[in-house]
Amino acid sequence: MDLNIRKAILHNITNNDQSELEATIVDAIQAGEEKMLPGLGVLFELIWNQSNEQDKQEMIQALEQAVKQTGS
Repeated sequence: MDLNIRKAILHNITNNDQSELEATIVDAIQAGEEKMLPGLGVLFELIWNQSNEQDKQEMIQALEQAVKQTGS
C-alpha cells in the first residue's frame, strides 16, 4: 500500500478558503491528537516554502520564544 500523506492532505485542502484553512489548523491544535501532527507539518511546509527569508527568520524567532516559554 502506497500511502502518501502529503498528497492526501493537499488533496483535502486544495479548494479550502482562508477561513476553512484556519479552522483546520485550530481544530488540529485544539484536538491535541498525535495523528494530527503530520497534517500540521505539511501545512507548515507549505508556509515555509512560500515564505521569504525575513518571514522565515520571524517564524524561527517566534518558535524559539515558544519553545523557551514551554520549557520553563
